[in-house]
Amino acid sequence: MILYEYPFNERIRTYLRLEHLFSRLVTLVGRDDPLDHHFALHTLFEMIDVASRADMKSDVLKDLERQKQVLNGYRGNPAISEAALDEVVGRIENYFSNLSQLSGKTGHALNENDWLMGIRSRISIPGGTCEFDLPAYFDWQHKPAGMRREALIGWCATVQPLADAIGMLLQLQRDSGVPQKVMATGGQFQQNLPQGRTFQLLRLKINSALGLIPEISGNRLMVSVRLVRMGDDQRLHTATDDASFELTLCA
Repeated sequence: MILYEYPFNERIRTYLRLEHLFSRLVTLVGRDDPLDHHFALHTLFEMIDVASRADMKSDVLKDLERQKQVLNGYRGNPAISEAALDEVVGRIENYFSNLSQLSGKTGHALNENDWLMGIRSRISIPGGTCEFDLPAYFDWQHKPAGMRREALIGWCATVQPLADAIGMLLQLQRDSGVPQKVMATGGQFQQNLPQGRTFQLLRLKINSALGLIPEISGNRLMVSVRLVRMGDDQRLHTATDDASFELTLCA
């Protein structure tokens, strides 16, 4: 099964991008090869670029506080475990505290590291980090893997609080949806969205054995899915088969 996610607004779109980048960052840092650590740095710089918007931190803090208030509203409900509720609220409070203690924009501390900024200025240039351009960086890549990893973990600590908070918010968002089995007739599916509810995220799970790729579009009124297939000519072609998949709308 392959899971696709579609954001209904720019805020969730940014959260998903940052989650994707941080997941890649963690994977690359855990490896030993210098090339993996090179792309870990590249990914870290990408995260800083995405998260450098002035109101990013305040938006995340507001969302954490909003989720805390929603969860506290469930207290006293006999169908809700108080212990589980306390655990989730405690995690939200912890992430809120860690993020609020960071000064300035995400990655601000790294911007004061001239050596890192020298790498950042050249890493987007094709071949811009060759040994004759950045000999000190070339030397660093020849250090023991453990030494490089220790440095990377220290630099990643500047984005960890934001990554933790966004991961928590997306988890709560995903948990709010109820999966339903739907059918795309002739490769097409449309559904009107219930009025009075604002959906943030769509999740679509489809069997990879079908060889179908969903092209998703949506707004506050409806969602549409068009199934396509990669042909032998390496082009996408509209699928005309009936196919079922799992759809989850998260409010």
